[in-house]
Amino acid sequence: MNTDINHILVNGAQIAFSKLKRAQSFNGRLYYYAEIGVYMEVSLSHGAGITADTHEQIKTIYNEATRFHMGESKRSRIF
Repeated sequence: MNTDINHILVNGAQIAFSKLKRAQSFNGRLYYYAEIGVYMEVSLSHGAGITADTHEQIKTIYNEATRFHMGESKRSRIF
């Protein structure tokens, strides 16, 4: 059962990151970036069966999403 929640969190964050990369607008990217942030917050929960490995995987996805989102935001402001 504990591995189920870990798989759900990591897969959810990966799906949100894929959608963030495909989003066509700032608001779309922001929505999926925030969704990844929620997965990151949940991965910090203690006593819920969430492993350190799951947290590290989501942290990596979150960091990649941050770089992507900021890069796209910066690029869209340059004409």
